[in-house]
Amino acid sequence: MPVAIITGASKGLGRALAEALAARGWDLVLDARTPQGLAGTAAALAAHRTRVTALPGDVTDPAHRSELVAAARRLGGVDLLVNNASALGVEPLTRLDALPLDGFRRALEVNVVAALGLVQEALPLLRASEAGTVIAVSSDAAAEAYETWGGYGASKAALDHLAAVLGEEEPGLRVWAVDPGDMATDLYAAAVPQDREPRPRPAGVVPAFLRLLDERPASGRYGAPALLEGL
Repeated sequence: MPVAIITGASKGLGRALAEALAARGWDLVLDARTPQGLAGTAAALAAHRTRVTALPGDVTDPAHRSELVAAARRLGGVDLLVNNASALGVEPLTRLDALPLDGFRRALEVNVVAALGLVQEALPLLRASEAGTVIAVSSDAAAEAYETWGGYGASKAALDHLAAVLGEEEPGLRVWAVDPGDMATDLYAAAVPQDREPRPRPAGVVPAFLRLLDERPASGRYGAPALLEGL
């Protein structure tokens, strides 16, 4: 069975993607900072005939990243790495003139540095896979200028660029930066608590990720709304 590592899997898109892959028979290594939330995800996957290793921890911790990859190795390797864990840097979001620099550093550490660190840790196993794939969960804030989204958007833009360069340096892999579009997630609610507009649930975006895995287009940046067209 193929093996995936998914960070930030206790809720939102990470959990929805884990549920979809488990339904397809994937073995999973799941990460989140909250042990209770992660345990809830693992319990929800119990109905599937798949192996699930749930490891609570912080992706900025090198020892935790090594633990995630070691767990995947025990399951047979790494065929897919999903860097989904994200930090806003400050909640709610604020203009750049008031952005706490420590918060900005936290966003960069989680969204960029830790993501690259996990890729580096998993790269030997990804290269050994016949279908080695890295997904960097991006944001439209990485490509568009929205007031108050500067720090978070800058971190996601940096993640996009790392994904693009990794795709050039590792032609044997598929490396996709994926903008899932607007979703009803705790992250968005924390970012802009005054915004009460209804938004799609993360499960509705998952088919876009599955389409990428099924069709395996070239490495690059993709938007979920376009991928969902025609499905």
